[in-house]
Amino acid sequence: MIGWIALLIWLGLAATRFWTCDQNDEAAPVAQPAPGAWPDVVAVVPARDEADVIAQSIGSLLAQDYPGALRVILVDDNSSDGTGDIARALPATDRLTVLTGAPLADGWTGKLWAVHQGIHAAQNAQAGAPEYLWLTDADIAHAPDTLRTLVGVARAGDKRLVSFMALLTNQTWAERWLIPAFIWFFMMLYPFGLVNSTGFIGRRVAGAAGGCVLVRGDALAAAGGIGAMRGALIDDCTLGALIKRQGPIWLGLTRRSQSIRPYADWRGIGRMIARSAYAQLRYNPVLLIGTVAGLGLVFGAPIWAALCGQGGGQLAGIAACLVALTLYQPVLAFYRRSPLWALTLPLVAGFYLGCTLWSALCYYRGTGGMWKGRAQAGK
Repeated sequence: MIGWIALLIWLGLAATRFWTCDQNDEAAPVAQPAPGAWPDVVAVVPARDEADVIAQSIGSLLAQDYPGALRVILVDDNSSDGTGDIARALPATDRLTVLTGAPLADGWTGKLWAVHQGIHAAQNAQAGAPEYLWLTDADIAHAPDTLRTLVGVARAGDKRLVSFMALLTNQTWAERWLIPAFIWFFMMLYPFGLVNSTGFIGRRVAGAAGGCVLVRGDALAAAGGIGAMRGALIDDCTLGALIKRQGPIWLGLTRRSQSIRPYADWRGIGRMIARSAYAQLRYNPVLLIGTVAGLGLVFGAPIWAALCGQGGGQLAGIAACLVALTLYQPVLAFYRRSPLWALTLPLVAGFYLGCTLWSALCYYRGTGGMWKGRAQAGK
């Protein structure tokens, strides 16, 4: 019975098509504005202790081949490593503004407080409020045509928000083992096809990827601004949900935006996952118990049934294993990894479960949401 239940679950997951990787910037409809009609955009970059990557990141923004007006606002979030000084030392241009962030305000997460200050500066600049805000992280580098593509996708279908899931670094052994699964699990939680849909079910599914988000300024204002989500740890998906109430949004994979911060070992990836894993479960111990049981059923039960079962139960376990390995192949191909990495999937799932349990333990210890010296998920 357990083997058959696991097989039915995997067949149900397959039916959602979360795994296909067909929602990407190369396949998205794009509308090209007429010459002279490209909207004004301001890129807002929150940065805290990003000295090793900030020059490359900001340089990629300033190198955009965007036909319209583009300004860049970097908010130095009380860095201790000279991040702001490095940005100010870049070749002089009136397109770049470097702000020294105010001390963290009560009730805000650090990133969102910095983003809020950057948006405030963008909307009150002498050049006037931009039509679009490009929210991007300080450890992301963009291809020269990224903004042109973002705006083109936004103009096709009058989308209020467009977000590219940046290509994460995938060079070290730990990254090869764990990073494709990070994207795969994200797509499982937020199926891109449903995020991009305005149908009956799609209206209830929203998400975004915080490394690269283009949002219409009027839609953000109508949603209450960044202040409406000031304490969110999973800020990208929270923003996606807020904006989807204002109109259609779009989320997809890309190679145009790439993370430039490598994870040397599994500890760094584990900290990244644990920062927000328990927040995903709304700090609810019942949901945590359900997650442990669910992962055991989905990833452990098929193997147990395949190895120890008999008759139909064993066949169901084998079939469930084969379905899981098949659904993992597209994301491995997108990250240009061997199909054999799919065999590590049960171990990867166990690692992610451990990170979720660690996230919950940190929360109850009062150190939840730890990121760059700040515990942002207090009890």
